[in-house]
Amino acid sequence: MMTLEITPNRPASPGASGSRADNPLPIDDRRDPATTIILADDHRLVRSALRTVIEIEGGMEVVAEAGDVGETLRKARGHKPDVLVLDLNMPGGSGLDAIPRIVETSPGTAIVVLTMEDDPQVAHAALRSGARAFVPKDAAGTELVTAIRAAANGRDYLTPELGARIVADLPPPESGPPDGLTERQLEVLRLLVSGYTNSEIADQLGIGERTVESHRAHIQQRTHRKSRADLVAYARDHGLVDR
Repeated sequence: MMTLEITPNRPASPGASGSRADNPLPIDDRRDPATTIILADDHRLVRSALRTVIEIEGGMEVVAEAGDVGETLRKARGHKPDVLVLDLNMPGGSGLDAIPRIVETSPGTAIVVLTMEDDPQVAHAALRSGARAFVPKDAAGTELVTAIRAAANGRDYLTPELGARIVADLPPPESGPPDGLTERQLEVLRLLVSGYTNSEIADQLGIGERTVESHRAHIQQRTHRKSRADLVAYARDHGLVDR
């Protein structure tokens, strides 16, 4: 077991000008605040081991722990940490389904999924749901801190092996518009998800409002999406608009 030697801070000797109060530290010497983290895993021993791995690095602080999905949602809402390390298999529901709810509750929190799952499809689904990073537990010792730092800085992260498997499993790109949408329907869809009303779309495209309504109905039928929010998600998933 590694032994940590802690040396107490000793007061500095007063300088020629007098006490320390006469010589405040320059503002540039102040440390950045620690990255705040919540650990969500239903095994206490796992959380304890993760806390040790994280806090020994410095610059990171575990502010709370959770053992089920409900507790995770409550603590994410209460603490709004910089990073949430989330197991997908916990009591109280699916961790995968909880990701969008956590993002909605605490949009400033970056989610790092840490799980026994190493299925590329599960990893892809987690990232699409709003997670920033995905790390299998068997790689936690070497990859977790790297994933946390990346996520806290707004970057996505996958272990190299899993990233390669996801790329290999991706279907070939579609040769034409998705779900057989026409070019006109794609134009309507892009304007619709950008927030334009039917009347404004009609003006933009030089067509009648009833025609726009007809295009919208066909789009919803072909994509199997009903609400505007569903259409926004569909357009982003298919690369039709910027994320």
